[in-house]
Amino acid sequence: MRLTIVLPTYNERQNLLQLGPVLLALPLELSLLIVDDNSPDGTGSAADDLARQHPGRIEVLHRQGERGLGGAYRAGFRHALQSRPDVIGQMDCDFSHPPERLVEMAQNLNQCDIVIGSRYVPGGSVDHHWPVWRKALSRWGNFYGRTILGLPMRDVTGGFRLWRREALASLPLAAIRSNGYVFLIEMAYVAHKMGYTFCETPIHFADRTWGDSKMNWRIQFEAAWRVWWVRNAHRKVHPPRPR
Repeated sequence: MRLTIVLPTYNERQNLLQLGPVLLALPLELSLLIVDDNSPDGTGSAADDLARQHPGRIEVLHRQGERGLGGAYRAGFRHALQSRPDVIGQMDCDFSHPPERLVEMAQNLNQCDIVIGSRYVPGGSVDHHWPVWRKALSRWGNFYGRTILGLPMRDVTGGFRLWRREALASLPLAAIRSNGYVFLIEMAYVAHKMGYTFCETPIHFADRTWGDSKMNWRIQFEAAWRVWWVRNAHRKVHPPRPR
């Protein structure tokens, strides 16, 4: 199973230098595609250094001008699909997503089309240092999005996912227009409407050790109303999954 991990970065230099070697050391046939949004802290240069140290296993896309999680993933997915790996993954660069769980997640692709590293299934958890309000907000956000969109998974906002290449290749990426964290919900919703199947692998979601979180109250409130936009934008049924 050839696996390509798409890794969006913005001001993640220190995390990337730690995470890259950890991912490449996993017992998987794994390569990295780093998509950097012109980070002012030198993340792009650090990514180029890692690529030179690991030829053939790390590739870097440098994006100029446009920024945002959705745009970075769309560019990364399109590029990764060109090399036709068996599986394409996505994850954060800040060690919130435990790299070692990728091994079990890859095994679970025998049961479904998309595997989610999930905080909210039995065995999953979030950082115990999170304040009560943050835990409550995260759980409420998942319940809210799951209920409005009728999604079958418990962790609809999680960004730790593995996709079978055929599933990701058939998604209409140009029609998935969210550019923040709602992009993750929109991708899951469109895949669900097309008939693709999901399973969830429990993970512990840790707080970042280095760097600043990109999440804030403005992003949370924007996500709340954008969920309704997602439902309306994709009211028309997308073509079903290829058989």
